[in-house]
Amino acid sequence: MTTIPGWMAELEDEDLAFVKKFLLASGSLKEVASVYGVSYPTVRLRLDRLIQKIRLSETVEADPYVSLVKRLAVDDKLDFDTAKLLITEYRKTKEES
Repeated sequence: MTTIPGWMAELEDEDLAFVKKFLLASGSLKEVASVYGVSYPTVRLRLDRLIQKIRLSETVEADPYVSLVKRLAVDDKLDFDTAKLLITEYRKTKEES
């Protein structure tokens, strides 16, 4: 029986498909860009975001709220400056309690 790593289990189907194409292209971003019909910088940006998601899933965040805000930022559902502000203000209110 094979165990799937936690970071892989947390990825969306679209991200897993990207990882598969990346691996089948032997890590060639140029080839992946060709497969998707997009530019090299677009593929590089997608890979960078995927790396952020994996790193985020590997860091154990004790607070579910902070974890959620970070995930939203990595998924481009929230900009990083807003995420940072939300986390900072949230932590301030927790310290005051």
